[in-house]
Amino acid sequence: MYLIISLIAFGLLVLGHEFGHFIMARINKVKVEEFSIGMGPRLYTIKGKKTDYSIKALPIGGSVQMYGETDDIEGEGSFFSLSPLRKISIIIAGPLMNIIMAVVLLFIIVFNTGYTTNQINEVLDGSPAMEAGIESGDKILKVNGQKTYTFEDLSTYIAFNGDKDLSLLVSSDGEKKTINLRPELDETDRPLIGISPVIVESPKLFDSFRESFNKGRSLIGQTVFSLKILFSGQASMNDFGGPVTIFKMSSEVARLSLWALANFMAFLSINLAVLNLVPFPALDGGWILILLVELVRGKKLPERFVNAWNMFGFVVLMSFMLFITFKDIFFPVSF
Repeated sequence: MYLIISLIAFGLLVLGHEFGHFIMARINKVKVEEFSIGMGPRLYTIKGKKTDYSIKALPIGGSVQMYGETDDIEGEGSFFSLSPLRKISIIIAGPLMNIIMAVVLLFIIVFNTGYTTNQINEVLDGSPAMEAGIESGDKILKVNGQKTYTFEDLSTYIAFNGDKDLSLLVSSDGEKKTINLRPELDETDRPLIGISPVIVESPKLFDSFRESFNKGRSLIGQTVFSLKILFSGQASMNDFGGPVTIFKMSSEVARLSLWALANFMAFLSINLAVLNLVPFPALDGGWILILLVELVRGKKLPERFVNAWNMFGFVVLMSFMLFITFKDIFFPVSF
């Protein structure tokens, strides 16, 4: 039951991403030959007047196949005939749709359940925060140079820092100051500085709208932060997870509540957007990089180079997907 719910939820994220590409292709009058969810062999296809709609065997990703996208055909309805900027508008629409979906989900969650802020409600006696001079009402703006929009940001960056020295940018009575302190470890080795946040339990409509954007920015920042950790070699194998881990986590979260699942889906939607914008071959960001180069050059890159670029990316991504799936099955992430 919960696995089915998580599959549907994840499918909606992919559907939204591909719908972004689809709707912008239509706006740019590009013919969409196939709109598909999943990858691999087709399981089911509905033939429309202009577009075939397919479900494929592997529940990862999806695609919008546009006329003239792969075979460089000129003419009416061809993706190839568009200017670089119009092509970019189609490609970037997928990640933007995921961000929009996440913000809408976050707005619904915040309006119904409230939110925590990066403003301090209480400082515990004898805690590192109190000894460093932090007071109730202060707002923490940065942790080790990382901007904080929510209390979740504080928790994430403090947890990553461990028990090492910590630098906080604090706003106190309108004045900004830098405070250095060292967290203490609790009985589970979790680093704490001894603060609790201001909680808004029944936010008004405008406050909910503003906070949904704050949470969206927070998730984008945390995703970029995670990528920095990954590419700097600071992450262990146990920190990696693929589709199997995502579905397991989704099922466990769905058992908690629908609000928890909605929050997890917003997190995944932001991750999907940010990862797709990484300038790597075969990803949306890789296509955008090529088109920006073409825009600067004033002419298209050689077809052989573009095909080799995308083939390299596709092979690397599929190899990584196989590796991470194997790892998910035989060496699962602990959570």
